[in-house]
Amino acid sequence: MSAAEAVKIRKLPDWVLDAHRARAEQEGVSLEEELRVVLTEAALKPKLEFAAKAAELTASLKAKYGTFSDSTELIREDREDRG
Repeated sequence: MSAAEAVKIRKLPDWVLDAHRARAEQEGVSLEEELRVVLTEAALKPKLEFAAKAAELTASLKAKYGTFSDSTELIREDREDRG
């Protein structure tokens, strides 16, 4: 993990900060750690959604066409035959 830039957020409503402070206290972590988790989860959400769609598409294609054998060995043999 690379060194992250320090970020300062201005004009955050008190109730938002209070909610995160309460959640941090409930989880037994610092406010900074709580905010780090929230921001990380928000950044991961699109990636997880994409992975889920990809898995769904893969399952759909597998159901429609079945699975194919691994062609690696056939390709290797073909290359060796050609020299």
